[in-house]
Amino acid sequence: MWIELEGLANLRDVGGLPTTDGGKIIPGRLLRSDNLQDLTAHDVELLLGLGLSDIVDLRSDFEIELEGPTRLTGDPRVSTHAHSMFREWRMGVGEDKPEERPEVLPAEALPWADMEPAVDLEDELAGHYFGYLVDRPDSVIASLRDIAQAPGAVLVHCAAGKDRTGTIVALALTLAGVERGAVVADYAASSDRVEAVIGRLMASNTYVENLEGRPMASHLSHPSTMIAFLDHLESAYGGVEEVLTRMGWTKDDTDQIRAKLRD
Repeated sequence: MWIELEGLANLRDVGGLPTTDGGKIIPGRLLRSDNLQDLTAHDVELLLGLGLSDIVDLRSDFEIELEGPTRLTGDPRVSTHAHSMFREWRMGVGEDKPEERPEVLPAEALPWADMEPAVDLEDELAGHYFGYLVDRPDSVIASLRDIAQAPGAVLVHCAAGKDRTGTIVALALTLAGVERGAVVADYAASSDRVEAVIGRLMASNTYVENLEGRPMASHLSHPSTMIAFLDHLESAYGGVEEVLTRMGWTKDDTDQIRAKLRD
């Protein structure tokens, strides 16, 4: 369900998606969007009115630093959890020089950076999505747990709200038992708002250089990409829950995210 706000182009509630056992995701539990930099005061009040308690920010540390705070940054009514999907340079505790985590410089930690996919799949973008799990399993698991543990509505976002956000939301929905076709359709829905999303990002110095000259078609969320990503998890590891278990996910985690999104 699309939610119209002045400062967001790709905000929707995944409530209502059907599960394999005949149930549905409950509305008002999990929202997804593009970045929150342009929220108006009215937007903030509308989000809080939806019961927003937690934000999961999947942008890189570099993006967050360049873009600066939003109207919800530091708001005591909302908990913000930042989980970059990229490897980045960071300062170690008690260190006077950055530690490598493990090899990508912040200047490369942008959503459209020219990085090699983690696995050679026919759909290259699906290989990049798998790279989030390979490069930042800590962030993937933490993001999913933040969704499961949020006391109110949780909003997951990155820059465009379609790739990093699409991956984490697809994992969460699959864990909750949503039908594969509905997971794929939710991912692909971002294409309906892609022109507005790219227009917003083109107005930011953080993203404009990387986006200039790229055809709009290159930003679409094709169903085949999510299908390829989920198929790879199934064929190589036995499925979403199985690959996440290798990363530290537990049955209790699955029970909690199902309870959050369905009960």
